[in-house]
Amino acid sequence: MLPATQRRSRRGFIMTLPIIGSGLTVDTLVQVARHHEPISLPKDVVQRIIACREMLLKKITAHEIMYGVNTGIGEFSEVVLNDEQTKDFQRYLIYNHAAGIGDPAPLEYVRGAMLARVNVHAHGNSGCRPEITQTLVDMINKGVTPFVCQKGSVGACGDLAPMSQIALLMLGEGKAYYKGELLEGKVALEEAGITPPGLEARDGLAIINGSNMLTAMSAIFCHDANLFLKHAEIAAAMSLEALKANMKPYTIKIHEVRGFPGAVRSAKAIQQCIKGGDLIEGKIKCKIQDAYSMRSTPQVIGAAHDAIAYARSQVETELNGVGDNPIFFPKENLQLSGANFQGSPVSLPMDMAGIAVTMVCVLSERRMNRLNNPALSTGLPAFLTKGAGMYSGMMLSQYTADHLIVEQRILSAPASIQSIPAAADQEDFVSMGMNTAIKNMQILDNAYGILGIEFMAAAQALDFREYHVGTGVAKAKEVIRRHVKFLDEDRPLYPDHTAMKELVKSGEILRDVEKSIGSLGQGLER
Repeated sequence: MLPATQRRSRRGFIMTLPIIGSGLTVDTLVQVARHHEPISLPKDVVQRIIACREMLLKKITAHEIMYGVNTGIGEFSEVVLNDEQTKDFQRYLIYNHAAGIGDPAPLEYVRGAMLARVNVHAHGNSGCRPEITQTLVDMINKGVTPFVCQKGSVGACGDLAPMSQIALLMLGEGKAYYKGELLEGKVALEEAGITPPGLEARDGLAIINGSNMLTAMSAIFCHDANLFLKHAEIAAAMSLEALKANMKPYTIKIHEVRGFPGAVRSAKAIQQCIKGGDLIEGKIKCKIQDAYSMRSTPQVIGAAHDAIAYARSQVETELNGVGDNPIFFPKENLQLSGANFQGSPVSLPMDMAGIAVTMVCVLSERRMNRLNNPALSTGLPAFLTKGAGMYSGMMLSQYTADHLIVEQRILSAPASIQSIPAAADQEDFVSMGMNTAIKNMQILDNAYGILGIEFMAAAQALDFREYHVGTGVAKAKEVIRRHVKFLDEDRPLYPDHTAMKELVKSGEILRDVEKSIGSLGQGLER
């Protein structure tokens, strides 16, 4: 994580995150995008941006042909612009590319995309004026967030449509949110005390020609999915305790000899949750061998941990790389046009990350099924109700989880292979990474509901058990009971399902459990 620096304000010192082109992580992006941590551009970064700009201006004066600077773009890249056209081209470029559709993206996605773009500029390879980068910084720090349609990017040549809606603010156009209101872009900037810098040669393309929106969304997903997997381990521990599972498959040695770090981490987390309970201490009779849904949990959740760790590494590489076109190298007096805007390095692993979350949810539903099914639940009442026949208990909760899982399965079809050629076949392979990013968020939203239903069922089941459960499991059940009461007799369940979904999403269960037993998956004796 980048070290914070200080800047003076009327209220004293405020910590700011220096953006230097490297060291930006998934977690720091979330801190800025979601939690509004301020950022700054160090002097040496500004000097790099200026040096690159000066080189660009010399090349323009010398009439050196440069893609997107004094040529058209895409199929029009062979059209060379005269001096007057070069001045106006960036404005028309942004107008044409601000071509998204539909509902606005959440503000944290847009703020994350702006931060990612600032980090690209910080390398000093993009050729824009420093005023452009500083305006993005000021907008982030002062809470001016452009209205950006979430849909419209194909994830190659950058996220052109959404990033262009950000670039409109540089002209004092478009719309933006400021202090909770959606305003005309010019008004939002004026109220925040920001002067639109306008767009000169190269400036517009330097804002839009990278996959920053899909990468920011992917970073947020990786952050939130990691927390989700920790919740999945707590829910699994609760269900395992309720089902009187044989806990020998959770012995750390088993997973260490195979070698997958995610499985080791997951087994440790589940053991932490049940530590101190009768089950782990051998006071409860259990089967010699359980079904896969009970004994394979570390391997399954562990595989998801490993998949998301890989996706995260790819996202962080992209966050700290130069995703742009063309790219300028001031020390060599060189400009090169390529395809560093291509979103495939992020969209491919992120397809896998979405699939990983779906896989964990399928396993969660299978454990919940065992809690409901009297033939599989080792003595629990059918559908976890005391009045079977008169009452149906949690029968319909499984229906709801199943609906969400089927939707997840549909959404888990990879987008990274769905290219449709565009721009008269000049852009004949695109990443469709924005589709990946959007559907991953939908997968994760469903995941909160599925896991919430397992939590609810596990808490209900544990209320029928009379033995002592692990410290972490007991704490999780305590948190659940703050929000959803025991299902003594049938009642409409949609408020409980929704409450449980929001509870998982809020992270309250995880926070309280980790306060009680420490960070999940860390330490623990073999």
